[in-house]
Amino acid sequence: MIPNSSSESASSSSNPDSPVIVSGPARLSAFTPRRGLLNGHLQTIVGNYLPRAPFRLETVTEAVEVDPSDGSRVLCHCHWQPEPARCLTLVQVHGLEGSSDSRYMLGIAARAWTAGCNVVRMNMRNCSDSDALTPTLYHSGLSGDVGAVVRHYAEQFGLTRVALVGYSMGGNLVLKLAGEWGARPPLLAVAAVCPAIDLAAGSNALHEPQNRIYEWHFLRRLMRRFRRKAALFPQIYTRADAGPIRSLREFDDKIVAPYCGFRDADDYYYRAASARVIDRIAVPTLILHSLDDPFVRLTPETRAKILANPHILLAETRHGGHCAYLGSEPGDDIHWAEATVVRYLLEHTNLEHAGLERTNREHAAGEHGS
Repeated sequence: MIPNSSSESASSSSNPDSPVIVSGPARLSAFTPRRGLLNGHLQTIVGNYLPRAPFRLETVTEAVEVDPSDGSRVLCHCHWQPEPARCLTLVQVHGLEGSSDSRYMLGIAARAWTAGCNVVRMNMRNCSDSDALTPTLYHSGLSGDVGAVVRHYAEQFGLTRVALVGYSMGGNLVLKLAGEWGARPPLLAVAAVCPAIDLAAGSNALHEPQNRIYEWHFLRRLMRRFRRKAALFPQIYTRADAGPIRSLREFDDKIVAPYCGFRDADDYYYRAASARVIDRIAVPTLILHSLDDPFVRLTPETRAKILANPHILLAETRHGGHCAYLGSEPGDDIHWAEATVVRYLLEHTNLEHAGLERTNREHAAGEHGS
């Protein structure tokens, strides 16, 4: 086990496999990387392709409207317990060019379901072959889409306990929404794995020579998606904008910014970054960040904001890569981040729920006594 306070973090740093707890109390199991996977690039690549057990949960699929002004909808895959209103509901958001079927999304869903939770695997706009459901592109500032999904299912099922889980770009979205919402019900807790909090720093890191393979991977998929949008909505998009584009920053500057209401890439990175509102988060929040993540960076200013927020636990490991965290445990427990996220959310939402019930009972007793 790791220390229970940030003041003890120095003692944990002597163990090269333990998480380095930078902020807040915690009871997280130590992360020991799988033998041979001490390199962040290896963790990232192997984690993206490692086979998993078949996913067999019964699924309800729905296109949820997130913007009435243009009819934009996002595709959600849901797994409901027999009495949804009595359960914690996890709303999951994937990373850049991922989908509800990304391996980590399925892994979290299976664990959460087994633990008795409802699960909503949310696709960002256009993802999972849902391009026809919206005339818009997707980008890192659309935290309102996550909020719309939460409100939709809260109203439909009477949900009172919701937690958000985001990976990478999805991590930025859930942290941004948490900062915008504060302690607004039904949100009780948040977890973000390798969140792209500082968008400009991450974009610059992707253009570094050692990370160009990742940048080209994203660019190929983004350009393919843009061409598909141009074919579906030729009255909005022009194929002339499709190239040549040689960096993610150039894509954001030439395509995302003009089509999504930003002045340029810098304006987009600033306005869409959860770093701007992370100090306003007011529910228990876990941020997992690997120090050998190839391209996610935390600026000193953002780190200072995180450290100053008592609601946030920032847990950093020396190894883990980008959204991988392949540990030394056998079987499915190799996925340390997924197990850690589910345990954290269950513990903190149960505590929060118990506190709300106790407050309500005390309030009722006071009224009765008066």
